Amino acid sequence: MKVKDVTNYLESIAPLNLQESYDNSGLQVGDFNSEIKGILVSLDVTLEVVQEAIDLKCNLIVAHHPIIFGELKNITNSSLTGKLLLKAVRNKINIYAIHTNLDNVFDGVNSKIADVIGLNNTKILRPKKNLLKLSVYVPKTHADVVLDSLFKAGAGHIGKYKNCSFKSDGLGSFLPTSGAKPFKGKVDLLDITEEVKVEVVLPNYLLHDVIHAMNNAHPYEEIAHDIYQILNNSNSGSGMMGELSNELSEQDFLNLLKVNFGAAGIRHTNFLNKKIKKVALCGGSGSFLLKDAIKEKADVFITGDFKYHQFFESENKILIADIGHYESEQYTIDLISDFLMKKFTNFAIRLTTVNTNPINYL
Repeated sequence: MKVKDVTNYLESIAPLNLQESYDNSGLQVGDFNSEIKGILVSLDVTLEVVQEAIDLKCNLIVAHHPIIFGELKNITNSSLTGKLLLKAVRNKINIYAIHTNLDNVFDGVNSKIADVIGLNNTKILRPKKNLLKLSVYVPKTHADVVLDSLFKAGAGHIGKYKNCSFKSDGLGSFLPTSGAKPFKGKVDLLDITEEVKVEVVLPNYLLHDVIHAMNNAHPYEEIAHDIYQILNNSNSGSGMMGELSNELSEQDFLNLLKVNFGAAGIRHTNFLNKKIKKVALCGGSGSFLLKDAIKEKADVFITGDFKYHQFFESENKILIADIGHYESEQYTIDLISDFLMKKFTNFAIRLTTVNTNPINYL
């Protein structure tokens, strides 16, 4: 098995197109054609993690956070990043990052956090507006074949449902001109045939693949189709909303977070003396979603890395619970390993034993 077999699979779950513009997900160090001896999964890549990979004979590290982030002018021993990269290269360690693209998929980082809390009725907090609708006209005899090809290319996903479509019958007309090679009909003769209008939704990053699938499956020489941008919420985006099965007091809810996430300390705003039922969350640094959480009338917003002045922005409308960046994302290691173990059942996949949290508490 090669590195590209793993990366292609992970990108089928969390496409690179879904990463934020500032991000740098993907293969950071290595060769897509390298044969894999073992995989080590971690949240961060540190010198200790690289050494752990060497000791375990794992030549692929799959991490959540990229090691190459922002501008990199040189790779020398004078910087921590340089030392790490040199150590990885010298020992032929491949490093792959699956960051905000994994944050932005429905079954990604935030869904894992919601599971740990025990939330129901989950939905994306700030969905991306990246949906398109494809309408294509197909002869009745080939409607199912074309539709199946569109589904295999990733079209037709709505929420937790797949293979979603709509078909309507009609009559199509065409007149082949000189040089045409029509599937049916004759040159210079108007043809009217029974056709089916097939409609599916798809995220914009799959457009090329879906059109390619349509072209390969469709029998016509010239394919009549329309592509529309639609404003419906997609299955991807930032943060997550959900509900507790039973209401909890603010103190009891914070205690639940402290236990479930091993948080040494939770920074929070003043209690509002109301029950917690609707929960908004975002793994890592999610303060940019505070207004979305308030708009959704969440009782609490959980994330990490809130700055001092940002706590004032709760305006006594919501309880902010900053449980820490590492604490909120620690279960991402289990998430990634679960994905890999489902696909590569006969391969050694190890979870790091290194605690990469750089923050300590007295």
